[in-house]
Amino acid sequence: MANVAVIGTQWGDEGKGKIVDLYAGKADVIARFHGGNNAGHTLVVKGRKTILHLIPSGILHDDKICIIGNGVVFDPSVFLQEINELQESNLLPPNTRLLISERAHLIMPYHRSIDQAREARTSGKKIGTTGRGIGPAYEDKVARTGIRVGDLYEENLFREKLRYNLEEKNFLLKNFYNDTPLHEDEIATQYLTFAQKIKSYVADTSLILDKEIRQGKKVLFEGAQGSHLDVDHGTYPYVTSSNTVSANASCGNGIGPNTINKVVGICKAYTTRVGEGPFPTELKDEIGNHMQRIGQEFGATTGRKRRCGWLDMVLVRHAVRISGINALAITKLDVLTGLEKLKICVGYNCSDNQMTHSTPASIKVLAECQPIYEEFDGWKEDILYAREMNELPTNAKKYLKRLEELAEAKIILVSVGSSREETIFLEDPFLSRTL
Repeated sequence: MANVAVIGTQWGDEGKGKIVDLYAGKADVIARFHGGNNAGHTLVVKGRKTILHLIPSGILHDDKICIIGNGVVFDPSVFLQEINELQESNLLPPNTRLLISERAHLIMPYHRSIDQAREARTSGKKIGTTGRGIGPAYEDKVARTGIRVGDLYEENLFREKLRYNLEEKNFLLKNFYNDTPLHEDEIATQYLTFAQKIKSYVADTSLILDKEIRQGKKVLFEGAQGSHLDVDHGTYPYVTSSNTVSANASCGNGIGPNTINKVVGICKAYTTRVGEGPFPTELKDEIGNHMQRIGQEFGATTGRKRRCGWLDMVLVRHAVRISGINALAITKLDVLTGLEKLKICVGYNCSDNQMTHSTPASIKVLAECQPIYEEFDGWKEDILYAREMNELPTNAKKYLKRLEELAEAKIILVSVGSSREETIFLEDPFLSRTL
């Protein structure tokens, strides 16, 4: 049996939530390895929509272990809110264990304040953050001043770290951002209360995960955002604050890279982007509006309208390379239904150079790149009821075949609608060891 990592191949919002939910049914353990509640995974089960920001998408399945790994930045207030919502909706399975790594870093109130104040100050040069404190929390992690989940259970240590951090953060908030300083006692009381409420979930998740792997259990590593939001390999600085590539599935959960056997790249049948940054295939016309409207392209976390454009295979090939993707799951193919002509970007013309396998590191160069397109005939047939590839229209199959050729990775799943049932399964990723 293989352990599988699910990675976004674009700028996030590829439909990973549905795919993780589908694969979670086959897995024993679902482990989230980076990001925070800036990610939003939308699941539709029996016509009911559920949006998760922090808890792994596998939580809707019974008899699983769901892990929030050490690579995640953890906001306890969001976690408790999601738990409460799942309980009220009767969606929390009775036999599924939910665990939080004691080594995960906490998002503190000053992280959110600085995130929002910084974004408000950078008029005209906004990154487009969610304002949830993700970036500042990762900054403190790297600066070695972060507070971890486990620190909550050593009150003297927790208060010492909080006091030290607030001295700096309040100086910044008051004197640089002209914002309101925060109070130590209020934060300490709030977070020590959180500590008691989440205590039963906190564990050495690396040890638990290692034990499950040694016993031959199937593990699904759940990624958030997309490859081109990776802090090292994405369209910097318009990126997230963590590594979104498959290698971080190992580091962000405390297990060896040799335990990951298959990397499935999630690729939307067109391209979207939330927030700022260059977007070579963006469509600011009726076709782009069609994709946005039919695809319900609004950010699951912020509600912001997503920018839409033609499928960009330079992005996808770049993602395949940096994450070692060897299988693709195609999502939202149904959104393209009804368009007379379709285009796929197969390369860029950039400053006297033609690029086909990598996006330029320079944001200025990328913004000036012109997409090179191949054109395809569209289809008008309803594909929501297709469960086999031969049930798809001929033109849809041609589109997918060319996508697969350009990606140099095998398509193993095609999503033709938002619900679990509206899916074409071609291969079970847990039954093959490719790496």
